[in-house]
Amino acid sequence: MSTTTPTPDVAPDVDAVVIGAGFGGIYMLHKLRNELGLTVKAFEKGGGVGGTWYFNRYPGAKSDTEGFVYRYSFDRDLLQEWDWSTRYLDQPDVLAYLEHVVERFDLGRDITLNTEVTAATFDEDTALWTVRTADGAQLTCRYLVNALGLLARSNMPDIPGRDSFAGRLVHTNAWPEDLDITGKRVGVIGTGSTGTQFIVAAARMAEHLTVFQRSPQYCVPSGNGPVDQAEVARTKENFDEIWHQVRNSVVAFGFEESTVETMSVSEEERRRVFQENWDKGNGFRFMFGTFCDIATNPEANAAAAAFIRSKIAEIVEDPETARKLTPTDLYAKRPLCNEGYYETYNRDDVELVSIRENPIQDITPAGVRTADGVEHELDVLVFATGFDAVDGNYRAMDLRGRGGRHIDEHWEAGPTSYLGVSKAGFPNMFMILGPNGPFTNLPPSIEAQVEWIAALIADAERDGVRTVEPTQEAEDGWTATCEEIANMTLFPQADSWIFGANIPGKRNAVMFYMAGIGAYRGQLAEVADAGYKGFERQEA
Repeated sequence: MSTTTPTPDVAPDVDAVVIGAGFGGIYMLHKLRNELGLTVKAFEKGGGVGGTWYFNRYPGAKSDTEGFVYRYSFDRDLLQEWDWSTRYLDQPDVLAYLEHVVERFDLGRDITLNTEVTAATFDEDTALWTVRTADGAQLTCRYLVNALGLLARSNMPDIPGRDSFAGRLVHTNAWPEDLDITGKRVGVIGTGSTGTQFIVAAARMAEHLTVFQRSPQYCVPSGNGPVDQAEVARTKENFDEIWHQVRNSVVAFGFEESTVETMSVSEEERRRVFQENWDKGNGFRFMFGTFCDIATNPEANAAAAAFIRSKIAEIVEDPETARKLTPTDLYAKRPLCNEGYYETYNRDDVELVSIRENPIQDITPAGVRTADGVEHELDVLVFATGFDAVDGNYRAMDLRGRGGRHIDEHWEAGPTSYLGVSKAGFPNMFMILGPNGPFTNLPPSIEAQVEWIAALIADAERDGVRTVEPTQEAEDGWTATCEEIANMTLFPQADSWIFGANIPGKRNAVMFYMAGIGAYRGQLAEVADAGYKGFERQEA
């Protein structure tokens, strides 16, 4: 649908503004500036590029996606030139890679660091966005692309006495460069993906580690280890086939998902398959590479959960510690993997406190006091409490579309979008990893979204379109699709950040498209091939 309105003669400062310089913002800047020839300014609140990989410098930080697919695929030469030496990439490796990409494409000259965008407002008369930064500066643009990060807004629980702690109190998402936990008494709250990584690493460094566990986790081995150059060379020879498989898969982790139903084989065969994938390692492989219905069939899910529980009993030496570590709920959160997570609790210098059974009463100057009256004395207290995921950074900004309406007004019932990349009422605004985008290994999803957004903007530029935005009807339809797919799985039945359950007072809502990256790319292609069906274009 198109309408015609005269365009006031107001030139923007730049064609486009990109907010964020992680995987999404870096590639978006490259597409818009280097390939479409637009003038672009990117803002990054951190002191360097990398997004998540700039801020998360805690001991043990690494990708839990195998390194050969935790990268961009758009540059074939880069795929051949960049080497890796371990199965998973540590934080410094990922950051060095992203810094190299910025240098390779000369993107740094259009990235302003140490600059947080605090507001963005759409002007209906000029069809321009006004972007304001924390230092009081502002500029106008036609296109606004939010690459704010899916997991970027820290969740700091409001625990009584938090500000009284006399030691170092840190969140894993803001790890100070000068903090060394070697030989210190360390406490950590949280045992999700970040927490479990930190626990394994910190146990080897600290004098004593106290783990305050809110929820026991299903965690499988990662299978991490060195990768020899012969394997790297073989992978590089097969990158065309690898990326074809990734783009047409479900979770985009670089393995073939199973098509076998759990209960279609004998109990002996189930255990063999589970053991084989336990030995190979990787959380997503264990959930999606063993059998096809662990995330959808309660009986299949129970079988996988029982196997992991049996491993906990086998590995953890102290029966009471094993009991506390053993989950009893569904195996339906984001799958975790680590090197020796359960084995870590066999160390004499690691203590597990179940704060579900023995809640934290308050934080004191000396440490953490639990309900049983025990004061756990600490030098460092680490909050591995995760993020206000998906929409947290949007809500924190003064983001206003048509009629001056804040994004919060649109999202009272939970965050929504059209295709995970656009929002009704916010013309010429796009989101990378916005609400109801795909639940996958993120770089391949980021590439799919960035390339699609760039194609839509190129189409609008070619046709002289003033604004493009989705209709409310299209957005409502996408929301219903995502809810329908999520409800075909077991994920909504588990308390998880995937649905916002980790944030007090946050409405539980579907925030991902769970049919996989192959299906998602098909949806994007279908919309584009139909002339960007669901979008309203206002002609210049």
